[in-house]
Amino acid sequence: MSRLKATYEKEIASKLMSKLSLKNKHEVPRIQKIILNMGLGEDASDGKKLKSCVDDLALIAGQKPVITKFKKSISNFKTRKGANAGAKVTLRSSKMYEFIDRLVNIALPRIKDFRGLSSKGIDQSNNYSFGIKEHIVFPEVNFDKVDKIRGLDITIVTSSKNKLGTFELLKEFNFPLNKNKN
Repeated sequence: MSRLKATYEKEIASKLMSKLSLKNKHEVPRIQKIILNMGLGEDASDGKKLKSCVDDLALIAGQKPVITKFKKSISNFKTRKGANAGAKVTLRSSKMYEFIDRLVNIALPRIKDFRGLSSKGIDQSNNYSFGIKEHIVFPEVNFDKVDKIRGLDITIVTSSKNKLGTFELLKEFNFPLNKNKN
């Protein structure tokens, strides 16, 4: 069992029950999965760049990503149905908790001029999404072997019933959320 999962079960769940005034332990919000997405744009048609992107995402996530395809053709974006769009990976269970640990404690502090994540990233389904402009902030990625610095979208899917529950859950996991940041 990962360290963060044990901490959630022993400490965080009981703190959230008291903060959110919940009566049942099954009502406590928890993180269900994490989705990492790396769009490639024009580089998706190039096989070598696609492979390096997939390799980098595999190093970051710890499991092999899926290559995503365009669902329909859009002439203004020069996309064709069935062409490669990017790569994504879904993390669950122990790999998810290990990724959160590395993200919060290692990767986010390495971002240049970092002042915290925006608290406005919580959507209608009470999930939290944010982007990282440089995927090289993760220590698994070798900076010398990277051909191009790419962005990375991270979506954290929660079981929360409201935005306050999601915000408190992420705060307990030590996410550096900034209430004042737009």
